[in-house]
Amino acid sequence: MSTAPHRWTMTAVGEPMVKADFDATPPSDNEVVVEVAGCGVCHTDLGFYYDGVRVNNGFPLALGHEISGRVVATGKGAEAWQGKAVLIPAVIPCGVCDLCLSGHGTICRQQQMPGNDIQGGFATHIKVPARGLCAVDEKKLAAAGFELADISVVADAVTTPYQAVVQAEVQKGDLAIVIGIGGVGGYAVQIAHAMGATVVAIDVDQAKLDNMAKYGAGLTINARELQGKELKKVIQNFVKEKGLPETCWKIFECSGSAPGQDTAFGLMTFGATLSVVGFTMDKIELRLSNLMAFHARALGNWGCLTELYPAALDMVLDKKIALAPFIEKHPLEKINEVFDAAHAHKLTRRAILVPGR
Repeated sequence: MSTAPHRWTMTAVGEPMVKADFDATPPSDNEVVVEVAGCGVCHTDLGFYYDGVRVNNGFPLALGHEISGRVVATGKGAEAWQGKAVLIPAVIPCGVCDLCLSGHGTICRQQQMPGNDIQGGFATHIKVPARGLCAVDEKKLAAAGFELADISVVADAVTTPYQAVVQAEVQKGDLAIVIGIGGVGGYAVQIAHAMGATVVAIDVDQAKLDNMAKYGAGLTINARELQGKELKKVIQNFVKEKGLPETCWKIFECSGSAPGQDTAFGLMTFGATLSVVGFTMDKIELRLSNLMAFHARALGNWGCLTELYPAALDMVLDKKIALAPFIEKHPLEKINEVFDAAHAHKLTRRAILVPGR
């Protein structure tokens, strides 16, 4: 290890994060130490830092749960991971409880989320359970033109909407509507399009909408200009013009905002699937009986099952979805400045913090 392991820790809500040295080894049985290549800055991190969303570990805590890196030390039972390039799941299930064994790993009650339940990835190193790690094919990575740090955002910004699209059973010929096309929503558009759906992208940022038209959005709508019944009417007319289904729409709320959630619920139609992907502490008022009347369904989406990670990563490495135009790397030492810029909506791409850059 070329430098002493250190992490940037949050000590209180809104207070500048501070650098702190720590001992990264030895890992316990079935644990690994990963030298961090890159860690993405997520909307959830901003919620912890600025809004006081509760963290389970308490402070001081290094945030960060979109992590790629290389295994540099292993505990007993995890020796096979030594030296491997990996993605660390944003939600790490125990893998052995009844929930995990029945395919419900994202709600495992012993789950560990870096930067929430355990120390996170805004660090040079992180110690995590080996269970659930996603191996990275470095030859394929290089052939796709990526560095290991680049794909850190796959661990949440890509895998989370990937699971949402899979869970909603999006297929060829469907109409998919994505509300909020920031980090997660932008990839939701691309993934749904890659799965064969025609995608409607809704946002309040016209520049993002114009850009998303190049990456899978068949129709873009600025929610500052159209809301409520007028918005739904535009989509209904688009559906008729394109010969798309007038029922069973797949709606993905990715904005993590009260207006976005209100818009998503208002777009519900017969047989629709509403997937809530973004998070907000705000509340909205709605008529829940619409679910009954439309025989629709609403689904939550917490993280992504670890078994889905390889397929999501393959979509990136096979260039079925674009990654490079939506990311930018910054030195880890600039973490406070990057957080301020992200919170002020001054970043046009998802920030990845890179140790030693």
